[in-house]
Amino acid sequence: MADRVSRVVRQSKFRHVFGQALKKDQCFDNIRITKSSWDSTFCSVNPKYLAVITEAAGGGAFLVLPLDKVGRVDREAPLVVGHKAAVLDLQWCPHDDSIIASGSEDCTVKIWQIPEGGLTANMEEPIVDLVAHQRRVGLVVWHPTAQNILLSGGSDNKVYIWNIGTGDIVSETSFPEVPLSAFWSWDGGKYVASCKDKKVRIVDPRTGNVLKENVCHEGTKPTQVAYLKNNTILTTGFSKMSERQCSLWDENLKNITTLEIDTSNGVMFIFYDPDTSMVYICGKGDTMIRYFEITEDAPYIHYLNMYQSPDPQRGITCMPKRGINVNICEIARFYKLHTKGLCEVIPMTVPRKSELFQDDLYPDTPGDIPALTADEWLAGKNAPPVMVSLKDGYVSTRKTGFVGQVGFIN
Repeated sequence: MADRVSRVVRQSKFRHVFGQALKKDQCFDNIRITKSSWDSTFCSVNPKYLAVITEAAGGGAFLVLPLDKVGRVDREAPLVVGHKAAVLDLQWCPHDDSIIASGSEDCTVKIWQIPEGGLTANMEEPIVDLVAHQRRVGLVVWHPTAQNILLSGGSDNKVYIWNIGTGDIVSETSFPEVPLSAFWSWDGGKYVASCKDKKVRIVDPRTGNVLKENVCHEGTKPTQVAYLKNNTILTTGFSKMSERQCSLWDENLKNITTLEIDTSNGVMFIFYDPDTSMVYICGKGDTMIRYFEITEDAPYIHYLNMYQSPDPQRGITCMPKRGINVNICEIARFYKLHTKGLCEVIPMTVPRKSELFQDDLYPDTPGDIPALTADEWLAGKNAPPVMVSLKDGYVSTRKTGFVGQVGFIN
C-alpha cells in the first residue's frame, strides 16, 4: 500500500512550497493600472525596480518604482511617458537592471535607461527608438544570453529581431496571424512563438525561417509558450470545449503529454524556473498561482500545489532568481497587480529549519553578464547563460558567540 501511495504522490522537495503575501505596507499601493484588454502581464520586475503599465491620458506611460519604495505611490510620481499611445508590453533587460524595453500601440519599440535610484522627473526620451512595425507592438522579449538582441512582435503579423546597439533589424518573420507570445531557447539559438492562427512555430532568429510548426491547442483563445532548458516546449491554451490545458512538446512539436486544468477563460501565463525545473502558471483573472515540476519521466508535468488568494490577478510578474532572498529559503517572488491599484508582493518559500545555505534549493542561476556580444551571436555563435552562485547573496544569521569560542580555544 505504501508503495502504491509513493507512486501516486511523487516525492519532491518543492511539494510544500508556501506562498504568503506581504502586509499591505510592504507592497505597492495606489497605482493607476492600465485598463487595456491586451493579453499582457502589464508589469516587469528585476532586483532593482518594478515597472507597471499605467493608465495615461493622451499617450502611453509606465511607472518605475525602486523596490525599497514600498507603500502608497504618489499620484504625481514621475512616469516614463515617451509613447504616443498605450504601452502594451515591457520587459527589463536581463544583462542591465537599468535598461527596459517597451512596445506600444503607437507601433514603436523604445529602449529606456532608468537613472540610478529611479526617476525624479517624467522621462520622455528613450535611448533607442525602433521603428518598423506598421501596427501596434504587443510583444517585446530580450535575448537571454546575447547582449543587445531583442525580439518584438506586432499586430502587423511580423516578428523582428533587433540589434539594439545599431538599431538594425537582424531578421523579419511574417506570420499568417498576430504573434501572441514568444520565448527564446536556453542558448538563444532559436525561439518559439504562438500565433492567433492557433499554430506554434519554432523559428531561426538569424534568418527568420520557420523550422517547425504545429497546432498545439484547438481552442480559439490565446496560447502561451515557453522553451524549456532540455529543449522541450511547454504551452498553455484551450481545448475545442474551452477547457484550459497545459501541454509538453518535443523539438519537432510532437505532443509528449497534455494536462487538463479547468474551465476558466483567462489566458494562462507561464513563469519558468530553469534552475529547479519548476513552472508557475498564472491565469489572468484567476485567484491562484499553480506550480508544477517538469521531469524527464512520465507523467512529465507533475502538479505540486497552488497559492490561493481572494483577489483576482490583473497582471503578474516574477523576480529573476538572482533577486530573491536565500536567507528565508525563498525560491520565487511574484508581484501581482489587483484591479484596485495594489501590487501585492508574494514570496514563495520552502519551509526549512536549518540556518545553513540550502545548496539543493539553489543551483547556480543565470547571472546578469551576457555570454555573447551581439556580433558573436550574429556570426552564428550560441551559448548558454553565464551562471552565478546565489551563495554570495546569502547572509548568515548564525549567532557568532560559539564560533568565537572555538577560535579562542585554537
